[in-house]
Amino acid sequence: MSLAVAIQMDHISTINIAGDTTFALALEAQRRGFELWHYTPADLSQRGNQALARMQKLSVRDVKGDHFTLEEPVRRNLREMDVVLLRQDPPFDMNYITTTHILDLVHPDTLVVNDPTWVRNCPEKLFVTQFPDLMPETLITRDPSEVDAFRREYGDIIIKPLYGNGGAGIFHMQEADRNLASLLEMFMQMFREPFIVQRYLKEVRGGDKRILLIEGEPVGAINRVPAEHDSRSNMHVGGRAEPTKITDREREICARIGPALRERGQILVGIDVIGGYLTEINVTSPTGVREVKRFGGADIASLFWDAVEARLATRKG
Repeated sequence: MSLAVAIQMDHISTINIAGDTTFALALEAQRRGFELWHYTPADLSQRGNQALARMQKLSVRDVKGDHFTLEEPVRRNLREMDVVLLRQDPPFDMNYITTTHILDLVHPDTLVVNDPTWVRNCPEKLFVTQFPDLMPETLITRDPSEVDAFRREYGDIIIKPLYGNGGAGIFHMQEADRNLASLLEMFMQMFREPFIVQRYLKEVRGGDKRILLIEGEPVGAINRVPAEHDSRSNMHVGGRAEPTKITDREREICARIGPALRERGQILVGIDVIGGYLTEINVTSPTGVREVKRFGGADIASLFWDAVEARLATRKG
């Protein structure tokens, strides 16, 4: 299958190719002979009911410091593409949401992955609350008295921005910590949205597992272990990736959420599991594909394009 693929992403010059999933997807697409185009969210426009982008033809190579070539920009209608990859990183803010509205103009005639309507309607820390029995105890609020009562009930807690990413702004507040009121004041000043509070899972010291799913089925995992003096396991803030296996409990979690992912057109998803509890369902630009392959696991980029081609074949059939 010969495809024209546009990738909506943060500029390719800014990525770290060693761990970048979008880059892995681009490499596999190029290997299959697909035509690649690159643009950033700032290059996306809507005129009438048309979604347009000033994009550049892209070629990639797995060479640090010399990993891409871009041709001169041209204005293209996204309906001229077979596939658009929605892959810019959060923050999941109004700019991000606006791009999903524009991409709605072409999907599904042009296949947008993941489905922009459901990316917009499935914020990663809110979508997960549809499965409360799989989660640790969770509170979403801006009310300091609710947070205080929650900590009195559960002791150690985690507080984080509702639409944050990459481990930024995550705080572990111990039961006796006297800084809770000050922290909440800071959050109230920084964020207009509610924030999320969860019971602290001490099992995080052994790792926060990222499990990748294709079409709702688990295909690989890595364990992300926090640095010694940090409670956050995200690799953006110093977490260490280790090989791991998917447990029976984690397969049960995937089986529960898989149908919802498939129905919503969320082809590539990353979930976070700590101590057998589901903490996030990442649908925007999940990572971990290169690490899984590096540790001897599945070639998830190849499985991803197999799934995309299958969706396109079904639609044309």
